Amino acid sequence: MAPIEALDLRERIGRFRVLIMGRANAGKTTILQKVCNTTDQPEIHDTKGKKIDTTIVSSSIKRGNHDITNEMIFKSNPDFVFHDSCGFEAGSEEEFESMKKFISERANATKLEDRIHAIWYCIPMDDHWRTFQRAEEKFFQECETGHGELATSSSVAVLGMNDRSSVPVVAVFTKFEALRPVAYGEIKKQLQGVSGEERSKRIAERVEELFAKTGVLDRLYNSENRARPKSHVRLQNMNKPNTNCDALLESTTLALDNEELRLCLVLTQKSNMELCIKCAIATLVNRAHKQIDDEDYQYSIARWFPHLNVRRRLIQSDDSLVMMLTDVVY
Repeated sequence: MAPIEALDLRERIGRFRVLIMGRANAGKTTILQKVCNTTDQPEIHDTKGKKIDTTIVSSSIKRGNHDITNEMIFKSNPDFVFHDSCGFEAGSEEEFESMKKFISERANATKLEDRIHAIWYCIPMDDHWRTFQRAEEKFFQECETGHGELATSSSVAVLGMNDRSSVPVVAVFTKFEALRPVAYGEIKKQLQGVSGEERSKRIAERVEELFAKTGVLDRLYNSENRARPKSHVRLQNMNKPNTNCDALLESTTLALDNEELRLCLVLTQKSNMELCIKCAIATLVNRAHKQIDDEDYQYSIARWFPHLNVRRRLIQSDDSLVMMLTDVVY
């Protein structure tokens, strides 16, 4: 398949759409703010794009009413669209069924701009002895995140997305730093008289032991689950200004089955150069044994770097054709 221009890709797919899930106080809003590099609250829009007063939304949620189809958008990066599942985690069967219906419809949407592209399920670790509650059981055991039928639109076909691959789920362990004081408290006496380096090492080892004892990974990746995560990440100290969600963005990118969707996410996130490099290297590896035109080969690598405007003009150099990369954009 010939490479699709970045602007053309944006027109076909639209914005990168994420469903974020998890119980209250799991740190979901903080994660979205980090992803969009802002401290502002999101704007809320209905399915027709009409802005909704956030006070009305908050009031509705407190009354137990929540519309999962509402879109959360941050001005700092409007190319991300987020949906919040809040409601079913509190035990509402009606909200649970509404969430399942939403995932099914948006996973199979004919229009690419309406599809959800990834699901982030947040599990807070500040309550580590109850990491896997009833809400987590219901979602991972009962929810289908795959495409039930083949989509037939031309845009879907052109992008190679008319398959039955599932919407990837990434499990996000938030507030992971909460395990450290617990670990310290358990081995406090053993740390007396040891060096600072050894102290940190032992605490880190006990954190790993505590995490393993929760058994949460075994339950998440249970082969009988209908919705198994493609990957999982740990996020900690998200309330501090020098932290980021690069690990989550990278994990999500690599979890996507379709290269054009991966490119869409890379173009959307904008700032993680390391992720751009990893995707370019993956392209090199995947195409190492294929016969590809030199121009397309070079361009397929360069397009992973959204800060570059690539002019597909070839010049003669040392008896070979070389594509010029010009116009760095910041």
